[in-house]
Amino acid sequence: MDGKTLQKLMSYTRRAADKYNMIAEGDRIAVGVSGGKDSLALLCSLAKLSAFYPKKFEVVPINLRMGFPGEDDGNIAALCCELGLELHSFPSDVYTVVFDIRKEKHPCSLCANMRRGALHAAAKSLGCGKIALGHHYDDAIETAVMNLFIEGRFDCFSPVTYLDRSDITVIRPLIYAPESEIARFIRLSGITPAKKLCPADGNTRREDTKRRLAELEHTDRGVKRRIFGAVERGIWEKKI
Repeated sequence: MDGKTLQKLMSYTRRAADKYNMIAEGDRIAVGVSGGKDSLALLCSLAKLSAFYPKKFEVVPINLRMGFPGEDDGNIAALCCELGLELHSFPSDVYTVVFDIRKEKHPCSLCANMRRGALHAAAKSLGCGKIALGHHYDDAIETAVMNLFIEGRFDCFSPVTYLDRSDITVIRPLIYAPESEIARFIRLSGITPAKKLCPADGNTRREDTKRRLAELEHTDRGVKRRIFGAVERGIWEKKI
């Protein structure tokens, strides 16, 4: 792995963990690893951080198999082996239900709900009280903009969320990490992300929002940083 970019990624991770008290002594933290660049970067960062973080915690990689044709967790298994971690794979029928049975025209919501429930159940079965997800700096900005423009409310996912129905705490340690830094770490480390197999990929509201924000940043440099600051001050810090 590329040491310089990994150190930078870990600095973002530790900043988030410290500020929002994401990690407690003795935590067993499940990492949802899809095989995409974000979840792979999160796995590397948390695994390395666990070696010296003042509060001792354990990283448990979980891969939820969605049932997509051609799906393969080989890249995840290889990375886990390199990190000295055991990969736990769980089958699901998400693809079958969403695309074959329901034939959803707008599948993202149902897919996310099914995936979330299956991941929570998998984490609990492994004795994990927390789940780490790979949402990053750009995801937070895009989510806030989508909620504002589509639903008329200024809101975003939280760095730490306790879900009382499943007794699981969700943490997002990459919230300070820009997507460009994550992509750079993956590229320089020679890590190969899994191919995107979802039929809806590239044709979602999030992808449209991402393109619009890129255009806006091009003409008004710093707008994404200002939006993120508004999210942090106006939403997250009020919940601390």
